[in-house]
Amino acid sequence: MANDGTILIGKSTKPEYLTLKLANRHGLVTGATGTGKTVTLQVMAEGFSNAGVPVFAADIKGDLSGVAMPGDGKPPFVQRAKDIGVEYTPDTFPVTFWDLFGEQGHPIRATVSEMGPLLLSRLMDLNETQEGVLNIAFRLADDQGLLLLDLKDLRAFLQTLAENAGEVKTSYGNVSKATVGAIQRQLLVLENQRGEAFFGEPALDIADLMRTDRDGRGMVNILAADKLMANPRLYATFLLWLLSELFEQLPEVGDLEKPKLVFFFDEAHLLFNDAPKALLEAVERVVRLIRSKGVGVYFVTQNPLDVPDVVLSQLGNRVQHALRAFTPRDQKAVRAAAETFRQNPAFKTEAAITELAVGEALVSVLEGKGTPSIVERTLIAPPSGRVGPCSEGERRDILSKSSLRGRYDEAVDRESAYEILTKRAQEAAAPPAATEGGVMGGIGGFLGSIFGVGRKRGESLTAGQAIAREVTRTVANRVAGQLAANIGKSLGGSVGSSVGRAIVRGTLGGMLRR
Repeated sequence: MANDGTILIGKSTKPEYLTLKLANRHGLVTGATGTGKTVTLQVMAEGFSNAGVPVFAADIKGDLSGVAMPGDGKPPFVQRAKDIGVEYTPDTFPVTFWDLFGEQGHPIRATVSEMGPLLLSRLMDLNETQEGVLNIAFRLADDQGLLLLDLKDLRAFLQTLAENAGEVKTSYGNVSKATVGAIQRQLLVLENQRGEAFFGEPALDIADLMRTDRDGRGMVNILAADKLMANPRLYATFLLWLLSELFEQLPEVGDLEKPKLVFFFDEAHLLFNDAPKALLEAVERVVRLIRSKGVGVYFVTQNPLDVPDVVLSQLGNRVQHALRAFTPRDQKAVRAAAETFRQNPAFKTEAAITELAVGEALVSVLEGKGTPSIVERTLIAPPSGRVGPCSEGERRDILSKSSLRGRYDEAVDRESAYEILTKRAQEAAAPPAATEGGVMGGIGGFLGSIFGVGRKRGESLTAGQAIAREVTRTVANRVAGQLAANIGKSLGGSVGSSVGRAIVRGTLGGMLRR
């Protein structure tokens, strides 16, 4: 357990430390493939865990899972420890494995409502018109009290929206069936990419990412992302959703002695590729404000140009591994990276970036009152955990002992929009219930629906029922008069006419009584 409020990153002419009190000012780890970014990420994750700070990190290649196992004392790492002046000590760290698909870790789920129309539109690559219709769907579902939990809920509600587009237009805006159909097709693509596994319940409780073990060390939450990377848009959207959930749910705490959680966003360029302006603004706002919630965000990517300037300006702690300047874009990236550092007169930063060996990096961290330190050419410290993946058996053993075992493993499908809309459709399509009295009873029920006899007390007649009643009354009166005359002739005199009229009206009046 670290108790001096710092994390050892490596050694230049002096030890280079990351100050925990300033770790929520975010950071950036960049460098070409194979230069040591993953090892640096592991060193930082282990340092945060030892300091009692939980960590969430995506494991793109599976290598980071080895942090759960003790280091195997590889000679290069033992030698590096000697060069830095520290003792190499193998260690294990508390790890929780997660997996959106539930194969290599506890499943992670979110409801469609939690994801929201903006991120869902990004996930399905919808255009502006389609995103507008999706916003209408979410608003209408809220107004009707219908829960959108999984993709079948959203599909069912979109179908209902298309069927009632004319009624919706005046209150919510124009909705075309063609646009709804296009969204439905994108939903199908998302389902084919196994996106349906992510949407549903039980939804992830953010508190389960912010745990410590019995010794007070922070839990290292590792997301298995090797298969998830086959759908990079789902990967990026999920991590952005997780950041948004942290921002919305955590209270304001200001500057703490150490962060409540540190979030590593590997392959960060996937978040910003072809991102619409509204999404970039949302990312910039979350990164800028989530610091006050006690959360530090560290982007890991190959090229600093992958991160927009508005976000890059928020990243105070930086580790720059080697870049190769083979193309004009590479050369531009080298210059851009060099210019973001506080220059060191001892060497040329731009030249040093291309000369760094594997395991070396340029390091600049926040110090004092939050000012960046002078950039130093640094030998990164060796990690204490295993460098490389853990085996399937080791992973299964860790999952079997997890305190979260059984909490997220089984999906729950409670009544929501799909079930309610399906029930309504079945009730509307069901034939009228049979009435007592056989055929004549059925005829009576049919006539009652026409004339309004079967209506509830106090219920008004429909326009059709009122017309039918008046027409029938006129015909009935004429028939009554004729029958009364005939009966009167049989009975004789005015008395016979009165009796006949009473008999006929008594017979027909029951059907026309108000």
